[in-house]
Amino acid sequence: MVSEGATGRRTRTLRAELALKTLTADLGSRERLRRVLEQALVFAGATLAAVYAPGENGDELCLVESAGVPRTLYGMRDSYPASGGAPAAEVHRSGRPLWLSPEELGRWADARRLPAQEFSLAVLPLSDGGSLVAVSEHEGGFDTDDRECLALLADAAASPARTPAGEPDELAASSFSLAMDSGRVEVDDEMLELFGIGPDEFDGKVETLLSLTVPEDLPSLMSVVEADHMSIGDRELEFRILQPSGAPRWLRLRGRLLPGGDGRPARLVGTVADASKLRSGVNDVARVQRLAAALATAGTVRDVSHAVVAALRKPLQADRIALAELEGDRLVVTVLDPPEPNVWPELWRNEWRSEWPDAPVRTMPTLAAALREGRAAIWPAGTPLEPALADVGPGGLAVLPLPAGGRMAGACLIGWDDPHDFGPDERALLTAAAGLAGQALMRAHAFDAEHELVGMLQRTLLPRRLPRLPGAVAVARYLPTTAGLEVGGDWYDVIPLPDNHVALVIGDVQGHNAGAATLMGQMRTALRAYAVEGHPPDVVVSLANRLLMDMETDLFATCCYVDIDMEEGSAWFVRAGHVPPVLRHPDGSTEIAESEGGPPLGVIRQADYPMSPLRLQPGTVVALTTDGLVESAELDVEDGMNRLAAELAAADPAHLGLVADALLADANRSDDVALLLMRYDGMALRPLRESWSVWRVPEAVRHARRFTRRTLRLWGIAEEPDAVLLVVSELVTNALVHTDGQVRLDLTLINSRLRVAVADNSPRTPIKPTSIGWEATGGRGILLVEAMSATWGTVPVSGGKQVWSELVLE
Repeated sequence: MVSEGATGRRTRTLRAELALKTLTADLGSRERLRRVLEQALVFAGATLAAVYAPGENGDELCLVESAGVPRTLYGMRDSYPASGGAPAAEVHRSGRPLWLSPEELGRWADARRLPAQEFSLAVLPLSDGGSLVAVSEHEGGFDTDDRECLALLADAAASPARTPAGEPDELAASSFSLAMDSGRVEVDDEMLELFGIGPDEFDGKVETLLSLTVPEDLPSLMSVVEADHMSIGDRELEFRILQPSGAPRWLRLRGRLLPGGDGRPARLVGTVADASKLRSGVNDVARVQRLAAALATAGTVRDVSHAVVAALRKPLQADRIALAELEGDRLVVTVLDPPEPNVWPELWRNEWRSEWPDAPVRTMPTLAAALREGRAAIWPAGTPLEPALADVGPGGLAVLPLPAGGRMAGACLIGWDDPHDFGPDERALLTAAAGLAGQALMRAHAFDAEHELVGMLQRTLLPRRLPRLPGAVAVARYLPTTAGLEVGGDWYDVIPLPDNHVALVIGDVQGHNAGAATLMGQMRTALRAYAVEGHPPDVVVSLANRLLMDMETDLFATCCYVDIDMEEGSAWFVRAGHVPPVLRHPDGSTEIAESEGGPPLGVIRQADYPMSPLRLQPGTVVALTTDGLVESAELDVEDGMNRLAAELAAADPAHLGLVADALLADANRSDDVALLLMRYDGMALRPLRESWSVWRVPEAVRHARRFTRRTLRLWGIAEEPDAVLLVVSELVTNALVHTDGQVRLDLTLINSRLRVAVADNSPRTPIKPTSIGWEATGGRGILLVEAMSATWGTVPVSGGKQVWSELVLE
């Protein structure tokens, strides 16, 4: 076994010296400087390296070249005043290096530009003036070996010929100057040779050069050479052209847009180089730069895994690569490439899409040792390994522990089927890639954990499931925004109400943060409580508005509340600054239920919320949504509502779940989206109902029993059960004795099940006594009701309560 560890670290400076010797003299000064900076990414563990040199007038330091992740991620500028307090300027004046920890960075004048993540900064003077700046995200910053490598590279970066970043290198093999207004381009013979065009064949038009570009690369190249897409500053990209033989050729364009003035047009000036040399071998550190740039934008663990696979598998010509997170003593696979199960060992196929072969890491000594020592380990063909690893790379296996923040974030396995020769440059590439991937994996893991926490909070605040409705079917969907980790304020609810009424509610709280989500939960709970009390829609929404005003929050909310009578097929709805419901009628036509609405909740205390009627036939679909589905920066809300109506008309209402999924297929993911659909089918069996206002007279209970007998006979029940009359007597008596005001008796019959309900003006719930002595003269009423009933209970109704009992009639 050959390992990369402490011995490898001690020889990093020697390997850096060898790498610098390979930089041939025929490279342009700009290309040579870039190659030097790329060595810092490999041998010094830097994520970014840059050189600043004095400008023409000497009063500022200008960026000459950089390599690694975008410098804007660390708040680095294109230039600094030479007399200013920036670290690059301080080192330029003093000639002494600076090694700054994250805490020390905060004391510099430029600290306000620093990003949230912590990093260390190394600034070394150059012998001919200027500074070499390097960034490390490793805990502890640059160690002794890193500093030796950076000192060596600072000597190599010093050069008498340096030009500001983005301007043509005088020693470059090919250069161009493009007039942005006319598209005329001036090129040298070397550049025409790169494109395979003779000097006599070129007509001076940029379109002639673009026509040779591989079609897949043309959009990115056009974004650079078209004036509408350009801004003042540097540009760099790689693209392919088709050679006369038909084979593609990689070229690298570097340029800068120079502003026009005094009658001169804006010009794009720069160089074009043969990038196939940069892609010629595995020892090219440009791959590290591309990996660093890809990892800088990778948000999730899966994004990081795919970036590592894309950067390593094909360039290394590996047959398979696996990446896994370390959780406790187990490795959890995040990506297997290729994804086909038959490519992997049998043991892996048995545990496909589960954990790494179902055993703790300690049962695989080779892997455990690599993770424990924290260094890349390489095994050539024929090395005896445990079965779980041997078949991953029979021709050679590389295990890359992924370090981050003083611990192991995971591991990467790279395997070859044919015998593979591991050179020293390839080992350096693997080591550098492992360090970058480990840091990115830790950041992505934190992102995923926070995203899951946000999702769990959102799911907790929304209904876990929708209730079963009499004569209707309802489905709901919620899509959180994909922009960042913000928790949204969209909500929906389906509330069963007495007498076969159902309330549909949908709303949206202003903002995307924890405060909006908390307020969303409070508003959903308040609306449900007001609805269950039996208030009409306008009163429910008005009460919610007053509650929000009293909470003294700066946020407001919109909502749409629909109260549907499932027996009659009629509904009343109220809008508070929200988009209206959309109806799909049984014949396939749609209707946007436009109506007068009130202001959003929490804006005006004395606001009016007028009710508007709806008529539902069996087969009608009611659709409620939030503005995230029908409005965006590119879509007006009116056009969005019309599009929703058209899509609803084309849908099959027999499968509401499929309808909801289809409506959300093209949803705007920059905002939360809530969607609530209900198909009204009508009740197959409508209940029978009668009500009686109980008079407060000495014979009130006898009148209530007589009303009950008469109603039951009217419904075809010839012999009224004694239990029914007993329950009516006890409930009415309790209401008359213990409350004041009006008392109402309601009788409902459906499917041989009789519901007796008595409403009064007292909110006090009847209490069932725990024990009653023989000498007691009262207190047995509730016990009798409980004994006679199949079920019973009490609910608040409009400032009072309703005590109900259900009895099964034979």
